[in-house]
Amino acid sequence: MDIKEAVRDKYAQAARSVSSGKASCCGGSACGTAGPITSNLYGDETAGLPEEALLASLGCGNPTLLAELHPGETVLDLGSGGGIDVLLSARRVGPEGKAYGLDMTDEMLALANENKRRAGAENVEFLRGEIEQIPLPDGSVDVILSNCVINLSTDKPRVLAEAFRVLRPGGRFAVSDVIRRREDIPEELARDVEAWTGCIAGALHEREYARLLADAGFTSIDIEPVRVYEEYGDGAFMSGFVRARKPS
Repeated sequence: MDIKEAVRDKYAQAARSVSSGKASCCGGSACGTAGPITSNLYGDETAGLPEEALLASLGCGNPTLLAELHPGETVLDLGSGGGIDVLLSARRVGPEGKAYGLDMTDEMLALANENKRRAGAENVEFLRGEIEQIPLPDGSVDVILSNCVINLSTDKPRVLAEAFRVLRPGGRFAVSDVIRRREDIPEELARDVEAWTGCIAGALHEREYARLLADAGFTSIDIEPVRVYEEYGDGAFMSGFVRARKPS
């Protein structure tokens, strides 16, 4: 099984678990709701949203706060899962704004659309597709969000180039992601499929992340550490806020 199929299968299983009334199946791994990377991310701001949206959250931060969203903006969440960040974004941009979610997993999309229905969110649309090929036109969104998903891609330069393409001039890139703090990680970890689906093996080093953003055309690049994970690689990994901007 290749990396993409392993990721798809893991997140499909997580969606099925939540839909059947259980917490996500993936707790204990890096991107599981019960794991150290994903605990206590949102506080009270999810009040009024379907519980399933929060249970299906496999993120490592709260990019909706990072992005400082404004009423009327158009937002795209890459790898939107059960839709928690899309629904929070929809509240922040208001009825004159729009929040898109993009996901490649049918089970997650079905769960997200049910959460959208239950939340009564009319300014939300979930799209099926891959983050390496975003099904939106050039210059169509103001803000790109993502929550512990870009590290899962095996073609990160393509993801960042696509994010740059769909942003309007002056648009913002505001992502929570798992990031490597040390250059050296064990070779067996880098080859481990389970470590990839757990958001560890595919994590970029912070310098490489900044370089790839610059190569894609972004400016005002900033990577802010949020949590350092001693559980994985003796502090070799952290979750961080990644900010950048498309020049006006």
